[in-house]
Amino acid sequence: MSKSFTHAGVSKQDGQFKVRFANDAMRTKVLIKNGHTDIDIIELKHAMTKEDAVAFLMEIDFATKDGVTNALVQEALANELDKRSEVAKVTATKAAPKAKAPKAAKPTLDSIRAKAPKTTVTKAEVDAQLEDAPY
Repeated sequence: MSKSFTHAGVSKQDGQFKVRFANDAMRTKVLIKNGHTDIDIIELKHAMTKEDAVAFLMEIDFATKDGVTNALVQEALANELDKRSEVAKVTATKAAPKAKAPKAAKPTLDSIRAKAPKTTVTKAEVDAQLEDAPY
């Protein structure tokens, strides 16, 4: 079951617009307190999920005010819509039960020995390499 919201809009923080969701208009006070600017949150027709709220904002052309479209707001809405559609895809993918892979057999001493390198170095070879070392 998805959470629903009664208010949605955008705010700008650190030069970037992000879509915001809330259940009352008092959310603007919290955003202002946290340094957000250009806050524009509207009350939705009815409670909506985040996906529905973003679709509604796109439908009413929320980014356009007085005939001028704010490209940054439009981009934030588009990014949120893309993000929400990806979440829906991942959720749908996770919902399908996956077949479990068969458990791997426990390693045996023989299988470990088979993977070990076949070459060994004698103590005399190590001593010879240490004598030739430049330090």
